[in-house]
Amino acid sequence: MDLGQLFAIIIGAIFVSNFVLARFLGLCPFVGVSKDPASALGMGMAVIFVMTIASLVTWFVYVFVLEPLGITYLRTIAFILVIATLVQFVEMVIEKTSPALHRSLGIYLPLITTNCAVLGVAVVNVDDFIITDLPNTVSFIYTVVHGLAAGVGFTLALVLMASIRQRLQLGGVPKSMQGIPITFIVAGLMAIAFLGFSGLKI
Repeated sequence: MDLGQLFAIIIGAIFVSNFVLARFLGLCPFVGVSKDPASALGMGMAVIFVMTIASLVTWFVYVFVLEPLGITYLRTIAFILVIATLVQFVEMVIEKTSPALHRSLGIYLPLITTNCAVLGVAVVNVDDFIITDLPNTVSFIYTVVHGLAAGVGFTLALVLMASIRQRLQLGGVPKSMQGIPITFIVAGLMAIAFLGFSGLKI
């Protein structure tokens, strides 16, 4: 296993190929939950957990079930079932441990099930690490690390957006630009800023 490659995967998933700002996946919770930094952080933690565990479980499902049976064309359906199960588990845990956070996240928590960023991580893992010539041990480590780093990147984008939107509420934003219009403009500027990381030589 190459530690340099591992570092490149982490930096790439967080900054260079950020699933929100570079791949434009998971925009629904990115816009919907980014009104309050506390809620954004809670959502981000939930997404990190789901992405990491989903990456781990989907690796086993693909390598030990779908591939041996020759039914890899069912990977999308299988991955959605895995993600839906994990989200239900996360929702139950948050509801029991932090009812206030559960209420603030509202409908966006169960929507992680249909968050294309989570499914996108699982699919990218298959294409980049599993169906390559990498040994199973290495592909497993790369897959889990990539899932974790992608979740961190999603959380970073979410918390940054929430902080900026909170600051904008105190600023003199014209009435016609308040709400979604200024949010999209800020998201575009953030995407341009993150594009600068693509020039990194790792």
